[in-house]
Amino acid sequence: MQVDNLEQGYFGIGIQNGKTPENLGVLWRSAQNLGASFIFTIGNRYHKQACDTHKAVGAMPYFHYDTFEDFYKHLPKSALLIGVELTESAELLQDFKHPRRAVYLLGAEDHGLSNEAIEKSHKLIKFQSTLSLNVAVAGSIVMYDRSVKGTEIY
Repeated sequence: MQVDNLEQGYFGIGIQNGKTPENLGVLWRSAQNLGASFIFTIGNRYHKQACDTHKAVGAMPYFHYDTFEDFYKHLPKSALLIGVELTESAELLQDFKHPRRAVYLLGAEDHGLSNEAIEKSHKLIKFQSTLSLNVAVAGSIVMYDRSVKGTEIY
C-alpha cells in the first residue's frame, strides 16, 4: 500500500523558558494524548514531574535546546514554526489552518516568546482573549484545535 506524501504530517510542541516544571508535565501529558510527535524545551530544562503520570517523556522524543538559535537551526526540514503569542499581528486560532508539518512554540506566562522567536516564526497565532492563558492550557487548546480541524497541505 502506497502512502500519499501529502497526507503525511507531524507536529511537535514546546515551551521557551518555561516558568514552572508542573506546567511542562501537564503539557507533555496533553501532547501524548493529542498526538504530538515530539516535545521540547528551550532555555529552562525539564525535570520529571509527578503530574506527568503518563510518562510522556519516555513515550515520545524529548529535545532540549539551550538557546532559541540552537533550536531554530534544528527545526525539522519543511516544518513551519508556529508561535503562540498574544500580539496584534497574530492570527486568531479559530481562523487558523494548521499546516501538516508544524512545530508549535509557547512562551512562559510572565514573559511570552522572545522577540527573536516572534520574528522568526513562520506564523503567529493567538486566542481571542485579552489576558494570557496558562502555558499548559494554551498548548492543550492548540493541539485540540489541530485534532478537530485537521491540517492543510502547506
